[in-house]
Amino acid sequence: MSEHEQFDLQDRHALRRVAGLSTELQDITEVEVRQVRLEQVVLAGVWTSGTLPEAERSMRELAALAETAGSVVLEGVIQRRDSPDPATYLGSGKAKELRAIVVATGADTVICDGELTPGQLRQLEEIVKVKVVDRTWLILDIFAQHARSREGKAQVSLAQMEYLLPRLRGWGESLSRQAGGRAGGATGGVGTRGPGETKIETDRRRIRASMTKLRRQLREMGKARGVQRSARRRANIPAVAIAGYTNAGKSSLLNRLTGAGVLVEDALFATLDPTVRKARTPSGRAITLSDTVGFVRHLPHQLVEAFRSTLEEVAEADCIVHVVDGSDEDPLGQIAAVREVLAQVGAEKIPEVIAINKADIANQETIEGIRRREPGAVVVSARTGIGVDELMSAVEAALPTPWTEVACVLPYSRGDLLARVYAQGEVIGIDHGADGTSIKARVPAGLADELVRAGGASVD
Repeated sequence: MSEHEQFDLQDRHALRRVAGLSTELQDITEVEVRQVRLEQVVLAGVWTSGTLPEAERSMRELAALAETAGSVVLEGVIQRRDSPDPATYLGSGKAKELRAIVVATGADTVICDGELTPGQLRQLEEIVKVKVVDRTWLILDIFAQHARSREGKAQVSLAQMEYLLPRLRGWGESLSRQAGGRAGGATGGVGTRGPGETKIETDRRRIRASMTKLRRQLREMGKARGVQRSARRRANIPAVAIAGYTNAGKSSLLNRLTGAGVLVEDALFATLDPTVRKARTPSGRAITLSDTVGFVRHLPHQLVEAFRSTLEEVAEADCIVHVVDGSDEDPLGQIAAVREVLAQVGAEKIPEVIAINKADIANQETIEGIRRREPGAVVVSARTGIGVDELMSAVEAALPTPWTEVACVLPYSRGDLLARVYAQGEVIGIDHGADGTSIKARVPAGLADELVRAGGASVD
């Protein structure tokens, strides 16, 4: 066996500690304002692909997520494996070593850097003897803490229920039978005959009923949001969505561009509820700017589905300002993660302007590296205002040509123009008379000029 292979073998069978993860504080009074006891956590990850720095970067992000949730990180370990152990995630031997670390540090929770199956969660808990949480549930917990609006709370609740449903489990006597009337008898009543339901089945039924109710509520809220979008479209106001990785500075940029006064906090997922504000481009064209929820690597699919109505603000935008944290150690990885989520909601083909934020503290080499990969990127600082005018010019250039409202009588011989009105514009009213087709529509400026020449159009 070669020296390199020997090293790989040793590496595979070792739990490697990740340096610099501890967030333990001497004075935690400012955090205790939450009035909850901070959980003492140990992080555990499985490194299956990529480089060691990439694996450690993922663990540092997990530590930031844990801290955002209100936990103190005591230790972090990763194991090199081809794939997570199907039974215990880390492998049974490493899980026992993890138990020793938990005992030595006094931790009361283990957070795993991945989404664990119900079986993995149960068996790992049995070994480490403390609560086990995976990355997905941690993100859902943060969202639950930060949701403020009725819609945001409903979205998070739905996502949590979708996650919990396959992970319900019961112990011992809690699985006792429940049946109204005489179980199995003729007088038990509808839904109560037969052997009855176990408690876990009852819980599942109640969760499914709650999920159905939440989905119905979210559909109604989504309709209201759609009406608002339609009203903006009828007013011929282009929509610009600000999207990006969590904590990239989206809310700060919205405040800089519009004076919106949106909550700005140096924390992950500080913004969950979208904010829409009006602004003007350098030429004076009115637009709307909407702040959206931040994305993250491996964003739980339950959240993407639950927040679909909110993410439609991005999917139906005329332009996306993709904010990137220029001071992050892996900004290109952030861009890839955000684009993956944009593709999930059908927004991958919308014109995109990359805004490299935090230029006042970012490394110049990092900025140049991003610009080589993204030639049209604009360098900005939401804090100081650097590059904001250039960004708004780039947004204006990316927007579709503004529409003009026209009313005219097209000769029947110009059916080609009528077809273009339907294809390129929005017909408001139409009537076929003796002299031709009377039409009122909103169309691009170039087509409006042709209609004026062909049918004596009046332009509003």
